[in-house]
Amino acid sequence: MISALACLATAVYFEARGEPMVGQVAVAQVIVNRVNDSRFPDNVCDVVKQGEYYTWNTSIPIKHRCQFSFWCDGKPEDMHDETAKQWSYNVAEATLSGLYYDTTSGSTHYHADYVIPNWSTNAKFTKTVQINAHIFYRWER
Repeated sequence: MISALACLATAVYFEARGEPMVGQVAVAQVIVNRVNDSRFPDNVCDVVKQGEYYTWNTSIPIKHRCQFSFWCDGKPEDMHDETAKQWSYNVAEATLSGLYYDTTSGSTHYHADYVIPNWSTNAKFTKTVQINAHIFYRWER
């Protein structure tokens, strides 16, 4: 079984490695916020891997049908940049330890600034902050 640290670090690496530290922490915080929200799975790995899977093989996600795009983009999750990999692990560890303030104000969603997903225009989502190329939203109850 993969650890919460490894799952979170992998998500930070593939979703935000080109972002400044504050952006990487924000992406990690969204995942932690989801873990703490009853509308999502209750552990980091299940949050990161949330999506639709084939019925004939429930370990294979359906391409482009996941909460986090890297997980089901059809590419292997190989972290080739060792510096970025180590940094992702540092960000993940500090986030899981609660060392960072949540700059996203409880956000549970984000997207790149060059797309407008349908959910982002729903009144149940409040835009909280934009950090470089990512826009963050809190899913209101």
